[in-house]
Amino acid sequence: MNKSIKNRYDFVLVFDVQDGNPNGDPDAGNLPRVDPETGHGLVTDVCLKRKVRNYVQLTGEFKRPHDIYIREKAVLGRAHFEAFRELGISTGEESLKSVPRELLEPFTELTLPEGLTFVEGEDDHGAKLIVAADADKKAIKEWLKEEKPDKRVSDIIKVALKDARPRRPTAEETSRGRKKMCQDFYDIRSFGAVLALKSAPNCGQVRGPVQMTFGRSVDPVVTLEHCITRMAVATEAEAEKQRGDNRTMGRKNTIPYGVYVAHGFVSAHLAAQTGFSEEDLNLFWDALCNMFEHDRSAARGLMSTQQLIIFKHDSALGNAPAHELFKRVKITQKGEIKPVPRDFDDYYFEIDEKDLPAGISIIKRP
Repeated sequence: MNKSIKNRYDFVLVFDVQDGNPNGDPDAGNLPRVDPETGHGLVTDVCLKRKVRNYVQLTGEFKRPHDIYIREKAVLGRAHFEAFRELGISTGEESLKSVPRELLEPFTELTLPEGLTFVEGEDDHGAKLIVAADADKKAIKEWLKEEKPDKRVSDIIKVALKDARPRRPTAEETSRGRKKMCQDFYDIRSFGAVLALKSAPNCGQVRGPVQMTFGRSVDPVVTLEHCITRMAVATEAEAEKQRGDNRTMGRKNTIPYGVYVAHGFVSAHLAAQTGFSEEDLNLFWDALCNMFEHDRSAARGLMSTQQLIIFKHDSALGNAPAHELFKRVKITQKGEIKPVPRDFDDYYFEIDEKDLPAGISIIKRP
């Protein structure tokens, strides 16, 4: 892997949305997020990081060292066990139980969950149930409640679960596991992660070198609710009730237009701990510039990265406070042209490059 970055960076991400919902709030009926005191629109840092992850997984195809740890529908513990297996670190002792001949058929009829393995012996003798040391006992117990197999089968599985003994890694093994996870997963290397799971080998905690703030709109936004119609119904009962009219009414929430600004920071010192390299950094800049191009949906309308302003420090500690650098980026309305902005060209965008602090350079993308 390439060497970690040696410079600190601070950056300003400017993006806009037209006739869309940039980040719905599940606690408010998926309405666009808004600061209730000022009316300014909000987009969470988690939302922006998700889009970066999605871009990296598209370009990296889940291949190391650009695999993604926090991916959709992932079972996080599996990555921990895989890392420990590759490192040759034991995760515990499996459990092995004999299965009586009269229970062979009930066992073969079951689709066992991950962590349980049924092995048939020769001539109906020597059949075994194996519970892996890293089996998710909670998930298996939930499966037993849902599946409700023969009581004798259930009893064998429960006893076998008790005898499977996961092993707690040593501090040195935890450190090796953490290093391995950083090497394999781009988002851990970039954003950090809590890797101390109860159901999987402990890989500690990682503080990521890349952090971002919420995106906040330059001006207050107006949230709109639109009634929409689907010319179909889902069930025969609905069709009968509507006597063939077959329409379904729904709602869609948008804002007409908004320019959002998010700020971010890249720490060289934390990069040294995770192995975040120049290659990783360039991929991150690419993701910020292109992530909306590969995240299209009817709900989000037209979203675009308009500007990415990067302040590069010539040292790891930095040469100026981030908030002072951010003040150099100014976005104001062209009120004399349009009373209500509906396009990025309806704003003045300025960067004050005069009298930059020593050791600071500006990179503009895209």
